[in-house]
Amino acid sequence: MAKVALLCGGRSSEREVSLRGGQAVKKALVSRGHQVQVFDPATDLESLVREASHFEVAFLVLHGVGGEDGTIQGLLELLGLPYQGAGVLGSALAMDKMLSKSFYQAVGLLTPKAVELRRGEPLPDTLAHLGFPLVVKPVSQGSSLGLTLVEREDDLGQALEAAFDVDERILIEEYISGREITVGVLGQRALPVVEIRPGAGHRYFDYEAKYTPGATEEVCPAPLTPSLAQRAQEAALKAHEVLHLRHYSRTDMIIKGEDIYVLETNTIPGMTETSLLPLAARAIGLSFEDLVETLLEMALRER
Repeated sequence: MAKVALLCGGRSSEREVSLRGGQAVKKALVSRGHQVQVFDPATDLESLVREASHFEVAFLVLHGVGGEDGTIQGLLELLGLPYQGAGVLGSALAMDKMLSKSFYQAVGLLTPKAVELRRGEPLPDTLAHLGFPLVVKPVSQGSSLGLTLVEREDDLGQALEAAFDVDERILIEEYISGREITVGVLGQRALPVVEIRPGAGHRYFDYEAKYTPGATEEVCPAPLTPSLAQRAQEAALKAHEVLHLRHYSRTDMIIKGEDIYVLETNTIPGMTETSLLPLAARAIGLSFEDLVETLLEMALRER
């Protein structure tokens, strides 16, 4: 039995997703006999600092800014409270989509071409080389928030506004049409590939497709050739390693023909019972409760 400080909620745009995941993780931890107290960083940071010595470990179910960017991880390091998932450096690297692209490329991973734009800057001349359609998205957000698929140049301005609504830095990225997949890493092992098939009305895996029940079909293991599945798993492991991650992660990719393009890596993947990482874990015989317990044990080993 462990005394666990469960962190969920926060102030990011993914707050509601985090709270739902926190409820599921709490239920799993309690079912295994652990003592759990929930802290919401939006309101409870002072209480967490004051009471940190009462706990053996923290369990993070936070997403986006303030949850996956290394800031809460830095606080927990100062408090001497171990936690699951990436440390300060890995969290910061993976959260910055433009910076992580350079790390992917350094180890030979394909990633869509992109240019970065800061608020107030003119559109770069290199934009013409990307063509249309384009993907416009914030540099440091998750859950496809602020992401737009731009089919025509006339729609670019509106897409830029949507991305700048949630971040000061955005990416304008070439659109790769293909099969959407995601691969989780648990410990030193890549989990089975999940294929994501957004339903009618969704050209890509947007926020509504992710969180509307029945809007997306998720197939695990994905119906890929053994060779292609292995390459996708190897890409996830490379991304996990080059970004200095630990314990677990989930990397999103696009398959176009025989090419695999790495899009981004999530350091605290969604943790509801229907989320993608738990789905992949079930494919190797790990129940949701088993997965949560495994992550807790990994965190405890950091003490």
